[in-house]
Amino acid sequence: MSESLKARLTAGIAELGLTITEHQTEQLLTYLQEFHRWNRAYNLSAVRDIDAMLDRHLLDSLSVLAHVQARTPRRLIDVGTGGGLPGIPLAIALPDCQITLLDSNGKKTRFLFHIKTLLKLNNVSVENRRVEQFRPDQPFDIVISRAFASLADMVSGCEHLLSSGGLFMAMKGVYPEAELAAVEDRVELVQSHPLQVPGNEGERHLLEMRLS
Repeated sequence: MSESLKARLTAGIAELGLTITEHQTEQLLTYLQEFHRWNRAYNLSAVRDIDAMLDRHLLDSLSVLAHVQARTPRRLIDVGTGGGLPGIPLAIALPDCQITLLDSNGKKTRFLFHIKTLLKLNNVSVENRRVEQFRPDQPFDIVISRAFASLADMVSGCEHLLSSGGLFMAMKGVYPEAELAAVEDRVELVQSHPLQVPGNEGERHLLEMRLS
């Protein structure tokens, strides 16, 4: 199973045009296998099949990597990270970026602590609390999430986390015109990136927004 997964992951990384080291590839595979193993008891995802997890979770998370890298963030927070998506794949690929994983679910953050320790991710910190209760010592260059129900919820809940000039990065499916219209008086849409995720059909977008 591991060699088959590695071949599919390597092919997906190549299709995304990313440069990932052999060590990072092994870390990504270990994360995926641990996610699959812990999912049975911890309900990290409704997706149960490990091959589907590779496409719908791991490659989906890696599809935003180049856009995150282009912003050269020093500090990034993944809000509502759940089992570490997209935060853990980004932390593996960006060892020089300090990444905070925030989630209010204690079971999920226990899994994240396990992964941080297992993979020796010294650039990762885990926060088990609600976003409105989290007051960081320093603000973040990027606030990213694939979990919020709406852009309005993301902006309202997370604006206190963002540094001056920092960016919201929202991972979405179909281009959310109505959601953008609802926040047009509060944020500026800097850029929208259509995402092509290997093994996934349907639209995916990454929206970069800045507070007005």
